[in-house]
Amino acid sequence: MTPQIYHVDAFTTEPFRGNSAGVVLNADGLSEAQMQLIARELRHSETAFLLKSDDSDVRIRYFTPTVEVPICGHATVAAHYVRSKVLGLRDCTVWQTSLAGRHRVDILSEGDDLRVVLEQGAPTFEPPLEGENRAAILTALGLDENDILPGLPVQVASTGHSKVMVPLKPDVDIDALDPDLPALSAVSQRIGCNGFFPFLIRPGKAETDGRMFSPAIGIAEDPVTGNANGPMGAWLVHHGLMAHDGKQLRIRGHQGRAIGRSGVVDITVTIDNNQPEKVTISGRAVILFHAALAINL
Repeated sequence: MTPQIYHVDAFTTEPFRGNSAGVVLNADGLSEAQMQLIARELRHSETAFLLKSDDSDVRIRYFTPTVEVPICGHATVAAHYVRSKVLGLRDCTVWQTSLAGRHRVDILSEGDDLRVVLEQGAPTFEPPLEGENRAAILTALGLDENDILPGLPVQVASTGHSKVMVPLKPDVDIDALDPDLPALSAVSQRIGCNGFFPFLIRPGKAETDGRMFSPAIGIAEDPVTGNANGPMGAWLVHHGLMAHDGKQLRIRGHQGRAIGRSGVVDITVTIDNNQPEKVTISGRAVILFHAALAINL
């Protein structure tokens, strides 16, 4: 079947907001090199290629314009939104496999539209980044120690795709950050993590504002990022920074405002013994257009 290419804005219901993703249905006949070329041509931060799977409902491969990555939150929401619309799926559970493993995805009705819920991988936390690495990260982001919530680490957290958590004081003007992207890329080489997520907690609310920079993999700034907001939710529980009922914490992660692409990631952290056990992220999406691949690769 001819590959079908979709342009989708995820974590929003408003066109030209949220985070844009490419979604390619019927991608089984494409080689890895062809997928990379298509992702480079589309220029989304990530493009999802949907393939048949022997052990799940679908297999997905994710490519930035320059490299394949294990998984991507917004492209997953986009991919299942498209697949559900095409197949008429609603109020059901499907399973996907990717380089990050096998994941549950719930397709839920929300009014006349759909919400996609992704269960991420188990939360993990690396040792705090200290000394020269911590200083280099803050300097590259245009920050100093006075901007960081006191007593908290700058630390890599992951729910399948790692990001550096940088917790800011609530009075920091996060929209004004203008990072040194080559410097961030150099730090990525040293620490083995390509994403940097400075964020702040909205006072008195279970809501955050964040920005995500990944220049080492060709993404100067990712507008709205499930793979950053999910680990952030786990990190907040891990460090006891938000009140919860001992079982669950729900957070709304706001992102994209600084670059005119506002969107929201809804995060749910399941808690056991005051530590994060499971993280799900969810969001809406809107399809801008789709087309058949017009050439034979």
